[in-house]
Amino acid sequence: MPTLPDMAKLTLTSDPEADALLSTNPLALLIGMLLDQQVPMEWAFSSPKRLEERLGKPLTAANIAGTDPDDLDAIFRDKPALHRYPGSMAKRVHALCAHLVESWDGQADALWRDVDTGKELFANISSLPGYGKQKAQIFCALLAKQLGVAPDGWQDVTGDYGKEGHRSIADVTSPESLAEVRNFKKLKKATTTT
Repeated sequence: MPTLPDMAKLTLTSDPEADALLSTNPLALLIGMLLDQQVPMEWAFSSPKRLEERLGKPLTAANIAGTDPDDLDAIFRDKPALHRYPGSMAKRVHALCAHLVESWDGQADALWRDVDTGKELFANISSLPGYGKQKAQIFCALLAKQLGVAPDGWQDVTGDYGKEGHRSIADVTSPESLAEVRNFKKLKKATTTT
């Protein structure tokens, strides 16, 4: 199975096993990012590990795409649920994995393995089901900032998420930085609602 760069040691959750999977399995990282909405970041990024455990087989795009959608829905709903909206997120994860199988030979890291420019990277990521502009920007920033996948122009396509600071999951490297990202989001939300 393809892996992330050998030096990848992500600390996006408080669960060392979940972080280890995120650090070695590109699909786990894509799924965590897909699930990162309407739930705490660490819940979203811990869910790929629980998904793999519940599947009873390796977390691959082929394994998930080959799972009956109703069975995947039940896996997402099993207590504790893998997301606040387990039914819709099970459908999104299934669609993501089916797309990877159909368009990328099932290899999540093919999205960024041979890209030459930030525009190409962003186009690949934003073509994924469930990945809008903001999610694609954050994921591209995460790849660049923490995994060294930084093709020319990556900062141009990531907007504010490519800047220094603690703006998103791309900047989480410790419990302290997670708290700083939360504070940033809280302040941003307060200024946009007033």
